Order: sequence, then C-alpha cells, then structure tokens
Amino acid sequence: MFKVYRKNYSLVTPVVISAAVVASTLISSASRAEIQASSSTIAQNGTSVSQLSDVKPTDWAFTALQSLVERYGCIAGYPDRTFRGKQATSRYEFAAGLNACLDNINEIISAGLSDKVSKEDLATLQKLQEEFATELATLRGRVDALDAKTAKLEAQQFSTTTKLRGEAIFGLASSSDGVVGSNGTLLAAGGADRTNTIFSYRARLNLDTSFTGKDLLRTRLQASNTPNLGDALGVANASRLSFESGTPNNTFEINRLYYKFPIGDSFTAYIAPIGQTEDIINPLNPLESDSQGTISRFGRFNPAIRIASGGNPAIAGFDWKISDKVSFQADYSASNAALATGRGGVTGGDTKIIAQLVLKPAETLTFGITYANAFTTGGSLGAGLNSSTTPEFASSEFNSNTIVGSLIWDVTKKFTFNLWGSATFIDGKVASVSQLSTTNTSWLASISGKDFFAEGDLAAISFGQPLFTSSASGAIVGTIPNFVSLTSPTTPYQLETFYRIPVTKNISITPGVFFVFNQGSDSRNGTATVGVIRTTFSF
Repeated sequence: MFKVYRKNYSLVTPVVISAAVVASTLISSASRAEIQASSSTIAQNGTSVSQLSDVKPTDWAFTALQSLVERYGCIAGYPDRTFRGKQATSRYEFAAGLNACLDNINEIISAGLSDKVSKEDLATLQKLQEEFATELATLRGRVDALDAKTAKLEAQQFSTTTKLRGEAIFGLASSSDGVVGSNGTLLAAGGADRTNTIFSYRARLNLDTSFTGKDLLRTRLQASNTPNLGDALGVANASRLSFESGTPNNTFEINRLYYKFPIGDSFTAYIAPIGQTEDIINPLNPLESDSQGTISRFGRFNPAIRIASGGNPAIAGFDWKISDKVSFQADYSASNAALATGRGGVTGGDTKIIAQLVLKPAETLTFGITYANAFTTGGSLGAGLNSSTTPEFASSEFNSNTIVGSLIWDVTKKFTFNLWGSATFIDGKVASVSQLSTTNTSWLASISGKDFFAEGDLAAISFGQPLFTSSASGAIVGTIPNFVSLTSPTTPYQLETFYRIPVTKNISITPGVFFVFNQGSDSRNGTATVGVIRTTFSF
C-alpha cells in the first residue's frame, strides 16, 4: 500500500482546474458499467457530473470526469455548478487535485470498500504521488502554516461575535452669507460679509455584534470638530453641513447604542438607550448618507424625522414587513435621561411618536406616508432646521403634528428621482397657555445619477424649501419685531449639487456646493454660499 497524506489540501479552485488532466491520467481504463455500479454503493462521495452545467457528454474527458465525480468523489465543482475545464493549471494546482483524490480513495479503502478501487488506478496514483511528492509536501507545509495562523487568530481575536467598522471624514468647507452693507439689526455693525473657511473631521467606530446572525447590537463611538456653519454666518441652522455631529468638542462619545432583532420572518424590533429615528424609520431618500450622499444637513431627512431628534434620544420601535410590497414602521422616542435640563427621560422632555407606511407597487417605485406627533420644550422643534425655533420665548413648549409624503422613482438603472413634501402644524404654549399656532411647510426634489465615468460615482442636484412658517395666528404675532418668519416672511430655498468620486473601494472624494436663499426666512440675510470638499475613508 502506498502512503497517503491524511491532511486535506483540497481547495475548490485547484481541484476543478486540474480535473480534466487528473481524470484522463487516473481513469483511462474505467468502464461505464463499473462507474455506475460503484456510484450506487459508495456513500455519495461527490455530486453527479450531470449537475455541472458546462460539461457535456460529447466532451473528450467526459467519461474520466464522470468516474472521478461519481466513483471517487474527487470533484465538487464551483459553487455555481460549473466545471470550467478549459482553464490552465499549474503543478501546484494539479497536486492539490491529486491530493483530494488520494484522500477520498483512502477513505473508501478505510470503509472496507477496497474492491471498488482497481489495481490499475492504485498503481497510477502511486506514480503520480511520487512524481508530485515535492508539490504535495509544499502544500502540506502551507496548510500547516495556515492552520497555525488560524489558531493564533482565533486565540487573539477581539471577539467571535463582533466586527469593527470605521469611517473618517475630512471636510474642507468655505462659506459666505453674501450680504454686503447693513441689513438692520440682523447684521453686525458695518454690514460686513460673514465668511468662514474650515478644515474639520468626523470619525466613527461601529462595534457591530450579532449573536444569532440575524440580530444586531451596535455600539458607536464618535468624535468631531465640525461646527454649525449657520452660526458662523449669523443665521443658526440655515447652512449646516451633513456630516456635522452636533458636538464639535474633539471628544469621543457614545453616539449610538441599540439592538435590533427579528421576531418571526417579517417583524424586526428595535430598542435603543441612545438612538435616532432614522435607524428604524426609512428616510426614503437615496442621498441621505452624510458620508457618501448629500453635503447639506437639509438634504438628508424630512422634518418628521428631524423634529425632536436632539439630545441622543432613547427609542423603541419596530419594522413590520407586511408583504414584499408593503411595510409599516413605527417608534417612540424620548430625550436623553442625562440631559442637563432635568426633563430628560421617558416622558419628561422632548418626545415623539412616528409611524410610516411604505408602499412599493413596482420595482422602480417607492411611496411613503409618514405621520409624527411631537412634544418639544425650550421654544424649539428640536429639528436643527430653518424656522424651528422661537428664541424670544425660550420657555415655550410646542405640540406639533407633521405629515410627509415621499416618492422614489428609479427612472432608469442610472437615474433616480426622489421627492418629499411636509406640513407641520404647531401649537405653541407658554406656562401651558396656548399663545401661537403656525403651519410650517418644507419640500425637496432631487435627481441623481450613478456610474457615469467610473463604477461607484454619484452625481446629484437638489432643490427645495427648508422649513418655513407659511402662516401664523395667536397673541405672539405682531409683538416680536425680530421674529420675521412670522411678521414679514420670505420663503427660503436651497439649491445643492455634488459629485462623488470613488478613489478606491474605501476612499471617496465629494466636491459640492449649496446655496441658501433668504436664510432664516428673511431676504435681508442674503444668499449663503457653502463650498465643500469631503473625503471619506471607510474601513
């Protein structure tokens, strides 16, 4: 009996590549009757040759290949059930294929079925083993080394259930409010044009843990020094960047801590001590990514998602996939219990209930209907958007109801059109007494195209109306001379365009520019211009 290595060196690709050569060398004398008889007695050593889609009975090596597959189980084929017998092979690849056959034949002999292996085949195998002794020994050494490295990695790995995913953004931005000359009390003395140029960053580390393969526990660490550009231009929230974190203090914080898990086949539950609405409510915006999509904050989410989103709220919700064409999502959020206001918690601070119905009547069409009811404090909707605050009445509280309609239309494989429009109805109270009722509207339309000049590139242009107080009534109207969004409103608009350039699989550069007309709903604030070059590293 000749020596057989017990180590398994069979790699799918080498075995398949060298199969025709191995087949013609080993089994030149096997008859079809013997093959059929042995295939019924040997316990399913391999697949049937008929399952290899690119092998035909007329192929010159068909009979030999059939014997290897059905008699000795030497060849499994590629995962797509192809053989690819015309590919070239090296001596090492041939040796790997040979070793796979040696292992399987040795198992047949060990099982007491040695009469199923002909003496001619054994003699041929012995000659081949002697001829390829060097290659087989080299392969054995490689696999032993690989086993040792694998054992070391298993012993030293961070976790068997957790993966580390990271992202870093470098952002160069230059901005101007476009105002030259005095605009009354809203501009600094002398009427100087406010400008600002920054080079900032935002870094994220996600620890994604799965215990069942279908659930997800995410712990996100984040640090940033990207400021609110609206503050720099004198109109807060009017011209903010998409990748601004809200805490530009260069300190790592826990920005997300949530657990998503399935209940049955169509229901996903979500619970988060630190989360955001968009983790469970689909934004229905293909450009919403702050690292790969829009460069402006306004371009990411509609007001139903933005309102009452400050302070890293706690959230509980679900996503119910009713059918392939219909899903229903809902969640309840409450402001962080650790907020300095002392009103954080499940019911003490800002709270919101949001529900969304998503319809997909066709592969290229997606519709969404969203409703949100929110309670916010401090004279703000907590949205970080234009016209979301009444600074003169910081003690006021808002009850708001928001309705949003969304559309995503894949016009072609390259081009996508998306649109959303919203209306928010607000009841403002001071000391629990209603003082103000307003209607705030907003909308955004975008057209985007991908893979124009390189795979993975993305170009887009968007135009819309940031949150705007379109009508108001109540005791406050006429008593606040500087609250122009109520007393003499001017409709704000925003125009944005960008082009994402894929440098490598893990690096992209996105130059872009956006303009905000009538910042803060006041034509005297001029037109803000913000140019951005965003570089994103993902790993």
